[in-house]
Amino acid sequence: MLVIGLMSGTSYDAVDAAAAELRLLDGTLLLKPLGMVSTPYDEELREALAGALPPAAVPLARVCLLDTRIGQAFAAAAVRTNRELCGGRAELVVSHGQTVYHWVDGGRVHGTLQLGQPAWIAEATGLPVVADLRSRDVAAGGQGAPLVSLVDLLWLRGRAGTPVALNLGGIANLTAPDGTAFDTGPGCALLDAAVREFTGGRLAYDVDGALAARGRPHGPLLDELLTEPYYGLPAPKTTGKELFHAGYWRAPAGISAEDALATLTHLTARTVADAVRGVAATEVVASGGGTRNPELMRTLRGLLPGIPVRVSDELGLPAAAKEAYAFAVLGFLTAHGLAGTAPTATGARHPSVLGSLTPGRNGLRLPPPATEPPVRLRIE
Repeated sequence: MLVIGLMSGTSYDAVDAAAAELRLLDGTLLLKPLGMVSTPYDEELREALAGALPPAAVPLARVCLLDTRIGQAFAAAAVRTNRELCGGRAELVVSHGQTVYHWVDGGRVHGTLQLGQPAWIAEATGLPVVADLRSRDVAAGGQGAPLVSLVDLLWLRGRAGTPVALNLGGIANLTAPDGTAFDTGPGCALLDAAVREFTGGRLAYDVDGALAARGRPHGPLLDELLTEPYYGLPAPKTTGKELFHAGYWRAPAGISAEDALATLTHLTARTVADAVRGVAATEVVASGGGTRNPELMRTLRGLLPGIPVRVSDELGLPAAAKEAYAFAVLGFLTAHGLAGTAPTATGARHPSVLGSLTPGRNGLRLPPPATEPPVRLRIE
């Protein structure tokens, strides 16, 4: 089955679309990556989205506008991907949508909201669309995240030692082979917010970690940030920009942009490294936008001596597109009537078939249900 996975993470900068050929064979899910296209949000949409994220108060008219405009942006990305990577032969689109709120209270997730109306995608492509993948896990008592954990568990199964999958997006998350999975804390969220603040919006992120590389961590500020209670909560746990947003911290008087960014880089690396050691990992396989920050990766490797930190490209799955491929897998499982969650990872009461289906132009035509779930994932 040719499947397109659509993803925009907590950095809300672009729609990443990955195309994959997927098939089940004797308990193995075979994934052949066909490529990725990334389509930046236009500046007007990005600003509207940034202004709607916590802790902002948002009128329903703005929510409706964003649901429509994000859906149209995802639809355009799907059309382009089908044309350029699938030769117009795609059979299914899977849309993560854009997370705008993750309702966490007392360590429990009560709801989650991803915008990007899938009807626009179905209308533009003519294909069935699986969307709203997180809500079913939340309804089953889970955190609704990290949803990619099931894919990580299948993918790294059989690898020697205790390999962990790490995603460095706006929020960082980790999956261990025993099914333990959780958000470790901020990935690039605080870094990106600080760059925009210090440069007056001229830069959206610290290109190549160059600013942080020229600074030194501010010890008292780092110590203060590390007192955040979230880090001490047991897994499974999730967080988001409801906590780690632009107003989360205040720069001490006189601190330079370089020192502030060096401090926040160390905060991300330290909290990730603590989590990696906490699950006794012997190897880290990293993906996400943070892997393109050399200073963050250098700092993380320095905090994990003796533990190899690899980028997922080395194992055949492009780091920039891994989440988009993972959601393509989850949608493929849904289309075949198979659960897409690992309860040990999300804390749900049971596995769930994920998402809601929007029919394509020719109605809802799904493949025959699969009889057995896959036990491993292999990259072709």
